[in-house]
Amino acid sequence: MKLFRYFTQGLLVIVPLAITAFVLLKIYSLINGLFVWFGLEADNFIGMGIILASVIIIIILIGVFASSFVFTAIFNSLEKILEHTPGIKHVYSPVKDFMQAFVGNKKKFNKPVLVMTNPAAEIEEMGFITNEDLSDFQIKDKVAVYMPHSYAFSGKLLFVPKQHVKIIDAKSGDTMKFIVTGGVADVGEE
Repeated sequence: MKLFRYFTQGLLVIVPLAITAFVLLKIYSLINGLFVWFGLEADNFIGMGIILASVIIIIILIGVFASSFVFTAIFNSLEKILEHTPGIKHVYSPVKDFMQAFVGNKKKFNKPVLVMTNPAAEIEEMGFITNEDLSDFQIKDKVAVYMPHSYAFSGKLLFVPKQHVKIIDAKSGDTMKFIVTGGVADVGEE
């Protein structure tokens, strides 16, 4: 069971990165092929800069198209198929949920908290409340708190008694940046 958990954790880290890298490389190759087809060599620094700028513009245009009503309807239909396909749903759904938690319209890490992890030494750790109702797991008087690791794309989920959780009056993005950088990032700066 632990092996499966490690496998899943590995997928959560690798799949979004691999897909992003693959898509960026394919777009770069496509644009480079177009330049070569028109007889423009992109082997120099300026040519590579033009291709990279083109990649960024194409991604922005895809983002604009993805926000349209037509795309949303098509994507929702495709998503329903993926979420109900055996095998695929076990990879697609967790990756989608994880990505939406960070960058989606329904960000999940929006309640930064301090968690008393060692009362004797008065040690607290920063995290985010992700679920306040754990009745599906028959857990009462506790909340789910995600604790990101510093300098890593990982974290841990704790079930913490409510009295050991203190809400922080801080922006979620600043809190995440502070945690992930091990406390060295300047918060509040864009």
